[in-house]
Amino acid sequence: MEFFITTADAGKRSTDCAIVGVYERKLLSAAAAEIDSASGGLISGLMDQDDISCKLGSATVLARVDGARCKRVVVVGLGKKSSFGRREFQRAVRAGLTAIKSQRVVSAVCYLTQEATHNCDAYYRSRLAAQALGEHRYRYTSMKSTGKRPVPKLKKLGLGASSREQGNDLERGAQHGKGIAIGMALTRDLGNTPANICHPTYLADTARELARKHANVSVNVLDEPDMAKLGMHSLLSVGHGSEQPSKLIHLDYRGAGDEPPITLVGKGITFDTGGISLKPGPMMDEMKYDMGVAAAVLGTMAAVAALQLPINLSVIVPSAENMPSGRATRPGDIVTSMSGKTIEILNTDAEGRLILCDALTYAQTLFDSAALIDVATLTGACVIALGHHRAGIMGNDDGLIESLVNAGERACDRGWHLPIDQEYVDQLKSNFADYANIGGRPGGAITAGAFLAQFTEKARGAHVDIAGVAWQGGAKKGSTGRPVPMLVDFILSSIS
Repeated sequence: MEFFITTADAGKRSTDCAIVGVYERKLLSAAAAEIDSASGGLISGLMDQDDISCKLGSATVLARVDGARCKRVVVVGLGKKSSFGRREFQRAVRAGLTAIKSQRVVSAVCYLTQEATHNCDAYYRSRLAAQALGEHRYRYTSMKSTGKRPVPKLKKLGLGASSREQGNDLERGAQHGKGIAIGMALTRDLGNTPANICHPTYLADTARELARKHANVSVNVLDEPDMAKLGMHSLLSVGHGSEQPSKLIHLDYRGAGDEPPITLVGKGITFDTGGISLKPGPMMDEMKYDMGVAAAVLGTMAAVAALQLPINLSVIVPSAENMPSGRATRPGDIVTSMSGKTIEILNTDAEGRLILCDALTYAQTLFDSAALIDVATLTGACVIALGHHRAGIMGNDDGLIESLVNAGERACDRGWHLPIDQEYVDQLKSNFADYANIGGRPGGAITAGAFLAQFTEKARGAHVDIAGVAWQGGAKKGSTGRPVPMLVDFILSSIS
């Protein structure tokens, strides 16, 4: 992907395609007005005939625009000017790029970045546009033998600037957006890869490849004997039923001397059958996405390394495959975690917290983190609570949670602050161990977070449940690449 900044009049700029916008009440954006003037009123005339819609997300392709130097124009509906914000901007850019998907367009200029957007400055408009181009170009075809869907022809995107000063902000935003797109592409590739290929060892090899690409990234992979020596019996219990060996993957990026790192811990269940507490058969194929957060934290590392950000970042991925067999953990079994706390496993399908708790303890034995954030496709209860729109965010530090929520808002990758009160911890009481791994149906997403909070009591910690946003089902089935935008925005905002 290539980006360039232009301050040229839209009617005078030579390009395969110009993307411009129109608001409700037949208001033309600045670039649309320039093309309208050059073409003798083509756009305004079509609007008067209702041949161009101003509805947000609509897109009309004009294949011939006499008088203007662009070969074609995509006119995107921007909705009401008074409510044109960052999410509306993101939707409009996506609509414009979708409209040229079938066109012979190698280079285009998006003039929507010129538009004043509520609570979204030029930097973020550019970043969201660059990210949208990455999503537009993404295809997962590595498993297809024939009939592979071609990558869109669009390779270069210009971003319209109203001034040179704005152009500087656009350039910086495009650079960061390109890094986020790199991280999202890796996340989606890993998430979409089937579990017979993408197992814990495959994730470990991916981490090693990341370290090979970047001199300031190092990797350490713990095998099952290593984890057993450290007392990670909670993590190891999840993989007992699988032929695939469990792994604990640790990546370090150093870009800021000896400063404490931000630490991301990502759940890496490469396939989740539920174990002995077997899941229902319908849609079980989607359980390959249960390692979507391992993919996301690896993707975040890829983005940070590509951008060479001046910060320290540690990524820890506990990875296992949750399968039923004669060796599998049974409901009622009790295991001892690395922390020494004992856990009664009442449901083997509540396995993500079992691998995460040992990874969180491991992180705290290595170093003090500026922030210790675990991210997981953890509970169906979070999907019931927040749908497929927002991640659930909770923890022991309101400032950290607020920072993550704000990062999600800025990145259009939203989360919501959920509480962790003592009453939720009390639901985890066990007659036979320190904790049970489930707390009943009420508040299931929160009791999962409350369980993990018992292993981060001395750290500035947060838990992000992305079960509802990590992938899409149905006809659009596939990994979304979330929450890479939120995590990278949080990291960028942490740079002093």
